Parts: sequence; structure tokens; C-alpha cells
Amino acid sequence: MRPTIFTLLTLTTLIVACAGGEKTDATPAGGAATEVKATGKIITVLLTTDEKGSYFTPSTIEASTGDVVRFTLKSGVHNVSFPDSVNTIKEGLPKSSDFLQIPGQEYDLTVSMKPGTYQFHCDPHAALGMKGQLIVK
Repeated sequence: MRPTIFTLLTLTTLIVACAGGEKTDATPAGGAATEVKATGKIITVLLTTDEKGSYFTPSTIEASTGDVVRFTLKSGVHNVSFPDSVNTIKEGLPKSSDFLQIPGQEYDLTVSMKPGTYQFHCDPHAALGMKGQLIVK
């Protein structure tokens, strides 16, 4: 009976550890969560790896404060990062997302940055051209 209880406890631990995590909200780097609520439209961006390479579709997004940019994994393993090294506006940049690994997994970014153009990329695929820009109006 002991192996059965141990097996059940192990499986339960794995299920609890893997639960959730399919959708995360962005929080600005180095700070608390912003008070901006999702009030606008949802803009879907697909993250893909295929015979053409690794890319975002669309790679240029226009959004307003309160809109939600929903990054949805189509294929591959990707994250979304707004590094300060490639952005002229350094304040209020979202934290990097966790890696999306399962097709359909999502990362929601509620737009809370001040107006401007923000560069983002997938960390492991940036050198291969997996880059985009978010234009906040």
C-alpha cells in the first residue's frame, strides 16, 4: 500500500505544480502591478516556429491603454520580453513572460505603458529575427 500512497502523493504534487500558468498577466519590471484594468479590445498575437522560422504574427501592434495584447503560442517554445537595452522608454516595461510551451498557451499583457513605441522579442530567438514592436497610442 505504501507505493500506492507515495505514487498518489507524487502525482498530486505534479498536478498542483503544473496547474495554472497557462495565462499570466504582465507586471512592470521592478515595480508593483499597475492599476490599469483591461477595458479595451483584445489583440491576438501568434508565436510560431515553422519552416519559415520563428516569428510573431502580427509583428507590429497598435494598442491603447487598457487594451490587452494576448500572445498565444501556435508552435515552438517562446517567451515575450521587452528588454530595456532595446527600448528608449525604460520606465514601466513589462516583465518578461514565462516560456509558453504548449500550443494554445497564452500570455496576456494589459497595456499600461505611456504612449510610445516599444520593442519586444523572444529571448532565445531574437538573434534569428523573432522581434516585434508595440505602438501605444
